[in-house]
Amino acid sequence: MDYKEIKKPREGEEIYYAFAFLKLERPDFLVKLTKPVAQGSYVLAEFPEGRREVLFIKDYCFRLPLEVENLPRVLRKANPKEISSYGKRRELEKKGKELCHKFAKELGLEMNLVDVECYFDKSKIIFYYTAEGRIDFRELVKALASALRMRIEMRQIGVRNETAHLGGIGPCGKEFCCAQFLRNFSSLSIKMAKEQGLILDPNKISGPCGRLLCCLSFEAKLYQEFMAEFPKIGSKITFSGNTFKILKYNLFQQTVLLEGEDGSYYNLNLSEFRNFIVTEEASTEEGQREWQE
Repeated sequence: MDYKEIKKPREGEEIYYAFAFLKLERPDFLVKLTKPVAQGSYVLAEFPEGRREVLFIKDYCFRLPLEVENLPRVLRKANPKEISSYGKRRELEKKGKELCHKFAKELGLEMNLVDVECYFDKSKIIFYYTAEGRIDFRELVKALASALRMRIEMRQIGVRNETAHLGGIGPCGKEFCCAQFLRNFSSLSIKMAKEQGLILDPNKISGPCGRLLCCLSFEAKLYQEFMAEFPKIGSKITFSGNTFKILKYNLFQQTVLLEGEDGSYYNLNLSEFRNFIVTEEASTEEGQREWQE
């Protein structure tokens, strides 16, 4: 969620929020309401792009001291006809998934079908899939359109988008960021993990999608600004004729771990370490830093 999307509610307006499902197989997401509804209710909501859908309210409604923009807006409770249509569309999606698997196999298409989504007004049905490269699905679309009598859209997504569609629990014990609130994926690098002092084990810093954890980017700027003030990890720095190697910084505890030439370890407070650096810089000709990178 981008901070630019948050603003104060309009004067005199009460705003409620709740977590809702488009369907139970998908991760839940936040919706906005003008008045609370009971847990387990079916509601008609309008998405920011103008599309309307019937949603299932997962939990109790709650208030926030701010308004979050670009969320689906609940218009009213769904009527019996809309609720019945909701169930029928889920059945249609199940049928579409079975047919897609069947036709793709018959046509020899190497693709992994991730999800099927039918719009509320049945204007179209979307098939989300992953594949190694581009796929010629023209014959597949013809077969599906003939069987379902609907407009067909094939949408290829990446592995990170696939994880966002399926959802799950991350190593932190919370739901995947991509499934809950993350809408735009940032570029990630091993350097981010190094700067944050993480163990460079692929199993520790990668998500179920096989890519680096998206949360590495959340504090990357903070660490970059912090590291700009101090020598890099692995650098050697000299204090009073003794040389030490910088092993690790702890941003939250404000400490630095040093290793002496004799193999001994020293854990210094960063303010003390900063004073050492300033003192050494002042005593070095022309203020040149006396550390080796």
